[in-house]
Amino acid sequence: MPTVGFIYPDHAAEDDYPFAERLLGYRFSLPVEHIYGTDLHAVPELLDLGSEKRLAEGATLLAKHEPDAVVWACTSGSFVYRWDGAHEQVAKLAAAAGKPASSTSFAFVRAAQKLGLERVAVAASYPDDVAKLFVEFLGNGGIEIVAMSSEGIDTAAEVGRLSPEAVVELAVGHDHPYADAVLIPDTAMRTLGVINTIEERLGKPVLTANQVTIWEGLRLVGELPESDELGALFRCH
Repeated sequence: MPTVGFIYPDHAAEDDYPFAERLLGYRFSLPVEHIYGTDLHAVPELLDLGSEKRLAEGATLLAKHEPDAVVWACTSGSFVYRWDGAHEQVAKLAAAAGKPASSTSFAFVRAAQKLGLERVAVAASYPDDVAKLFVEFLGNGGIEIVAMSSEGIDTAAEVGRLSPEAVVELAVGHDHPYADAVLIPDTAMRTLGVINTIEERLGKPVLTANQVTIWEGLRLVGELPESDELGALFRCH
């Protein structure tokens, strides 16, 4: 069975991954291992969270699952390194794991490219200074941001406690008429169960952190299954 291992920071919405296994008919193994730091959405703490030492620890924890690829399942802990630094981060993770590797930030760029998105709206849970770094990262990936909102939520734990209804309203409330899609960049937010609801409300695709992270991992192992449960990204192959 194809196996993608995910390094997930602390605890918040990691149950999206076994949920995805079920939605994909248990054709893939998507094990999650945790590394621990702070869950604060602040630049110094995020740089520490995504450090080479911590990700190497995550790769070691994943080794028992014998993954075919590994993904750093943290958007802010990757884009905070900015474009070149995030490439270096992934290269060091691949070396530590001995497997192909990626991160959620690159997953967003590649998923947007797959859907042919040119202009997007960003509905971020982060404080404004952190959200702006995500916008910068997307811009380096050739994506135009026509609107950005930042909810100013300081910790991942708080994000993980958002209700499904609140997640839907976050996405719908921060759309923009010129946006081809809405992007929701926090892996601490449970989104897999509401993606189709959001897309129906918006009338356009939505890309969420855990969705694109799983898609990116499956892309790395050469497996891109179709699913009616996980939004336009999983219906486009």
